[in-house]
Amino acid sequence: MANLSVGKQQLKPFTIDSKSVIEKYLLKLSVDISDYTFAANYIWLANSSGFYAIINKCFCLFVMTGGELTMLLPPLGKKKYITDSIVECFAIMNENNSSPYYARIDYVQESMIEEFVQSTDEVGSMFEMLENYLVEKKLVDYIYQVDALINLRGNSYHTKRTEINKFIKSYSDYAIETLDSTKHADEIIGLFNKWVSDRVKYMPKEEAEVFLEGIHQERHAIKQMLKHYELLNLIGIVIYINDELKGFTVGEKINGDTASVIIEKTDFEVLGCAQFIFREFSKVLKEHYGVMLINVGDDMGFENLKKVKMSYRPFRLIPKYTIYQK
Repeated sequence: MANLSVGKQQLKPFTIDSKSVIEKYLLKLSVDISDYTFAANYIWLANSSGFYAIINKCFCLFVMTGGELTMLLPPLGKKKYITDSIVECFAIMNENNSSPYYARIDYVQESMIEEFVQSTDEVGSMFEMLENYLVEKKLVDYIYQVDALINLRGNSYHTKRTEINKFIKSYSDYAIETLDSTKHADEIIGLFNKWVSDRVKYMPKEEAEVFLEGIHQERHAIKQMLKHYELLNLIGIVIYINDELKGFTVGEKINGDTASVIIEKTDFEVLGCAQFIFREFSKVLKEHYGVMLINVGDDMGFENLKKVKMSYRPFRLIPKYTIYQK
């Protein structure tokens, strides 16, 4: 992929080789949001092309979709450089895009919003900033204490414990293996295809249409995850029942205290499998990374997914914002 020229600014392709570049900036941040890793951004690029540039000493990640540029993350760098970088990034997007309406910066953490809005001591300038930009709260990341997910103590986890016990009793021949991206690839794709088919069966038609729009992107993400599994430093497990793969889950470390679950899929018809594999993977993440918290990402706006994630009693909900131009 070639560089993208926008006015005088050269944007480099965001490829697997960009990992070391972005991680130099990510390692300097203290962020619990699941989107702030190389893998989380790289594998989810489907019908889009990623580009980046170092602007005002910040790593700036853009995505081109249908000819329009947006930003996958806010500029990554020291606080004193972020505000000027944001302004410059909007100028780059405006230079490329057919309308200022398309320019936006996604997945902005709260501390960056505060820095952006309060970037000056001059009250007039602060109001001028708010006059030109719109900050909108979007989704939240769900974060849990790892020990709570492993032990499932208390009345609020009674249903989870019951589902897991029923699973173990019904499928005593289950087997858990460490995910091998070569050995398990075909079976993982096969399970994903079955999962899509089963989910659509039980969805209202209007919800199914929205759901299917994102399926191509998720299938692409799984393929990218499998293709670059070792290089991305991911960890995962699979579960077999009667020698058939019925579930898989993959995660990574975000920071010293927090790991994330990037993708998890189980056979919709194997009751209790989702609850079981989630608990077992929580054990793996704690043992492998020594973390205290697990981030399972956002609910993508799906009400049923929100209910499931809330049912696990999140320790913290971390809001994510989008910055638009007015």
